[in-house]
Amino acid sequence: MARYPMLMQRALDALTELPGIGPRSAQRILFHLLRESGKETQNLLDSLAAVKARIRFCPVCGNLTSHRTCAICRDPGRDTGLICVVEDPKDVIALEQAGKFPGVYHVLMGKIVPLDGIGHEDIRVRELLDRVKKTRPREVIVATGTDIDGETTALFLARELKPSGARVTRIAAGIPIGSSLDFMDPATLMKALEGRREF
Repeated sequence: MARYPMLMQRALDALTELPGIGPRSAQRILFHLLRESGKETQNLLDSLAAVKARIRFCPVCGNLTSHRTCAICRDPGRDTGLICVVEDPKDVIALEQAGKFPGVYHVLMGKIVPLDGIGHEDIRVRELLDRVKKTRPREVIVATGTDIDGETTALFLARELKPSGARVTRIAAGIPIGSSLDFMDPATLMKALEGRREF
């Protein structure tokens, strides 16, 4: 049985460790890169290296940035009294592409997943509570996913945020149960934000 050269097999194994890439996709990607010119492949490698070296998480909200703080936190036109809590930076991108949200974000970097041993101390809950205590927003919108773990996280946050005095709301229905925000179309996301309900 024919086998790939060891260097190629190592590259295929590395590609299949990426989310959403199975053996066949890894094979297509690798063969595409092998067919491309050295310059195009090098541009990809240089871009990935630059992202890894220069992109970091905003110390205020947890969003992605190449500066000290992210563009949203630096924007003086944003309403800092309105904080939208999401699971991942990709959720910020999804909501921003939907448009019209005037507030700021807080990225948890995950959600509470009891079966995997991930508790509130493993995500950025403490940073959120400290931020709310310090900035005293009038409203915190909990926009975690609608799967079981997203709902668990939302209920935990609602309980922890209640003593702050901020209004705590949850994004409205319209986001299908078990789905992730980054898969939603912009109109659905905006309707979910506009129709949020109090916990």
